[in-house]
Formats: sequence, structure tokens, C-alpha cells
Amino acid sequence: MRIVLQRVKHASVKVEEDVVGSIDHGLLLLVGVTHEDEQKDSRYLVDKIANLRIFSDSEGKMNLSVRDIEGSILSISQFTLYGETKKGRRPNFMAAAKPEHALAMYEAFNDQLRDIGLRVETGRFGEHMDVSLLNDGPVTIILDSKETS
Repeated sequence: MRIVLQRVKHASVKVEEDVVGSIDHGLLLLVGVTHEDEQKDSRYLVDKIANLRIFSDSEGKMNLSVRDIEGSILSISQFTLYGETKKGRRPNFMAAAKPEHALAMYEAFNDQLRDIGLRVETGRFGEHMDVSLLNDGPVTIILDSKETS
């Protein structure tokens, strides 16, 4: 799994004109799934995201996690994170998981975040979405479950 994580002051997602997910202070996650992803990939990323110290403490140092600040998460499925651009001018998305596998992994990932007590809002899998955010910092980090060692 590959995730682009952004620390945000607020974020929301619309499908057509309807807001389907919205958070205040917390994290916006763009979540990509590839064919060989398993539950261990999801568990690794859930632990990393929940405990990553990227929020400022009272001295202005990045020393607090999303759990520490009681922040929320807006999770958006993003198959284009597995776009390959080495050849030609049109991205190849063959590394992205097929929709059935991607949906199961994405839902399990979000459920695991909820199971540890985080508030999670989502977009709609497979839909065209408009995502709005105010990046805080800016702080943007790329996480990949295949880069654990």
C-alpha cells in the first residue's frame, strides 16, 4: 500500500455537489493499493499513521501524533498512486490493484483506523471526487508498506 499523508487544518470531499466526508484538524490520506497488498501492509500503515509524530507540541516541535491531538482522518482511495510514467506520456496503472481487491483492502484499512479509536471519514470508492484541503505546514509525507526495512 502507498499513502500520501498530509497534515491539514481541515479537509473535505465532494461527489458531484454532495459533501460525503469532512474533517477539521487531522490528516488527509490518499490511499493506493497494489495487487500483492495484504492485511500486514494495512496493519503496518495503521500503526505508522496513528503514531507518527508530526503535530506541534506547546514548544512548536513536531512531537505529537494524530491520536495525541485527538485529530481526525479523511481517507480517499487513490489508484493513481500506482501510475507508472517511465514509458510514453500516458500513465500505466497496471500496478494498481483490481477494484475488488482494492476496495476490500481500503475498507479494512479504514476499519482498522476506527478500531484503534480514530475518527475516519471517507470519500466514495470508484467515484470522481473533488477534494479540498488546507495543508498545515505544509507537511506532506509518502508512506509505502513495502519500504518497512
